[in-house]
Amino acid sequence: MCGIIGIVGSKPVADRLVDGLKRMEYRGYDSAGVCTVSGGELIRRRAPGKLLNLVAVLDRDPAAGATGIAHTRWATHGAPTAANAHPHATEHLALVHNGIIENFKPLREALTARGRTFTSDTDTEVVAHLVSERVEAGDSPEDAVKAVLPQLRGAFALAIAFRAHDDLLIGARLGSPLVVGYGEGETYLGSDALALAPLTQQICYLEEGDWVVIRKGGAQIYDAANNRVERPTVHSGARAAAIEKGEYRHFMQKEIFEQPTVVAQTLRSYIRQVDQSVALPQFDFDLSRVSRVTIVACGTSFYAGMVAKYWFEHFARLPVDIDVASEFRYRDPVLEPGGLALFISQSGETADTLAALRHCKAAGQTIAVVVNVPTSSMAREADLLLPTHAGPEIGVASTKAFTCQLAVLSALAAHLAVCRGRMTRQEEQEVVHHLVEAPAALNAALAHDAEIAGMAHLIAPARDVLYLGRGADYPLALEGALKLKEISYIHAEGYAAGEMKHGPIALIDEAVPVIVLAPSGPLFEKTVSNMQEVRARGGKIVLISDAAGLTEAGEGCLATIEMPRVHPLIAPLVYAIPAQLLAYHVAVAKGTDVDQPRNLAKSVTVE
Repeated sequence: MCGIIGIVGSKPVADRLVDGLKRMEYRGYDSAGVCTVSGGELIRRRAPGKLLNLVAVLDRDPAAGATGIAHTRWATHGAPTAANAHPHATEHLALVHNGIIENFKPLREALTARGRTFTSDTDTEVVAHLVSERVEAGDSPEDAVKAVLPQLRGAFALAIAFRAHDDLLIGARLGSPLVVGYGEGETYLGSDALALAPLTQQICYLEEGDWVVIRKGGAQIYDAANNRVERPTVHSGARAAAIEKGEYRHFMQKEIFEQPTVVAQTLRSYIRQVDQSVALPQFDFDLSRVSRVTIVACGTSFYAGMVAKYWFEHFARLPVDIDVASEFRYRDPVLEPGGLALFISQSGETADTLAALRHCKAAGQTIAVVVNVPTSSMAREADLLLPTHAGPEIGVASTKAFTCQLAVLSALAAHLAVCRGRMTRQEEQEVVHHLVEAPAALNAALAHDAEIAGMAHLIAPARDVLYLGRGADYPLALEGALKLKEISYIHAEGYAAGEMKHGPIALIDEAVPVIVLAPSGPLFEKTVSNMQEVRARGGKIVLISDAAGLTEAGEGCLATIEMPRVHPLIAPLVYAIPAQLLAYHVAVAKGTDVDQPRNLAKSVTVE
């Protein structure tokens, strides 16, 4: 959520700031702005809506200067208007902010009582006024920021430019990520490495509570206690080309079709082909001693965790609790000694999940994380890092990150089973064999793209859609419904198929399509009986199954989608494909913004 970029350089920065914002569009936003420093003047340009609107403003009224900050805002406090767009400014400085200042109301009231005038409805503007007050009182920019940061409660990444200092930016982070980039005669700030990819590959990640003073020649970093510190410089590996759509119409489409490749890349990190075994990164903990696993995640990652619960309990016979991260801490969960707390996040910065991680760490749990960004906050705070290798995911609706999470979790389930003596060597080799088959099965599923596109018009007019599944296909039903909601704006719900008669069946009529995910197998007959209940009430069924399942139950359906017959272990990865493609093609048919759906942000870094 939100994107920050800042440059202290020796040549004009406005165009490069906007380019950096374009590389963070995937994070989600509803307004944008730029402020440069030139000749003792702050030059600020802002616009609501897409970046094209900001570009138009800059075309009419350019912003000179070799130092500047820029921001894409996702509205929290205050509507997405030009007045509420960042940067916010006073006479002395301009500031951009990602996060939420939780105590902004009392701060604003105190500032107003002291005669300060506010021009926006945002929480961010209080920070600009607090720092400005200190500057007016004679503090240096560094001392002003140092004095204000302890007054702020909540989460923030900040970048501040000063009118009287055209070779200076100050950044700070608490709960929201911020990176420093090093170039030749230039220094940069950014929300992530991808924003800085065209500018530099040499970056460092600020730690929690750090603040930084950057100039053309480099950066001085201070910790929360204001001690000068060094943070390691690393090669980011972020590629500017990674955010190009290539031959595809949308990033989401591209990322759906990348899944065979990235799932194969991910599995290669967890499978030893030489002896057909599962291997995890080494860490100082005996997994055979784990008595209970607590899984915490949000959104699509939560549904990956639900699938993992089936796997962990079936293969490793290990009890699993799973929680939505936003609820986890507030129910005061019981955490047993010796427990493993597993956190799943694409970005590794999700605010609720990160807070839950720290809660579990304080309670003495061993921390494992499944993340797509191995330099993220969660990754750095974990005892066991389990990276996916999906590459940058630009579409807001997660696709390839989800299947890569499932790939990692399936390998972890097998490894836990081996460690606990619940899986023989022969059984482990069989599991590895099926995992190795997964990329080819994903390719086979993608081969049905055209027929799914051809039936999208049957779903697009619906106001309500239901998804049904049993066993590990129940979380897939939830995920399919979420995808449809996210990008097509059709109300959709996922249910365990056996729960239909406990209430949801009241919704069924001829106007409600029902998507059934049902690979043939031991649960298939029960799912078919639930389909018959739907059909008897006029419901229109789209059955997603393999050839055997379609032969048995496909007659009379509104449409059918054939999947390859696969082992139940990898079925969730394979059946994710038609759920994603169906949502994608319905959204295209409706003409919605597939990659940047309304009101959504890619990385939710506030609670």
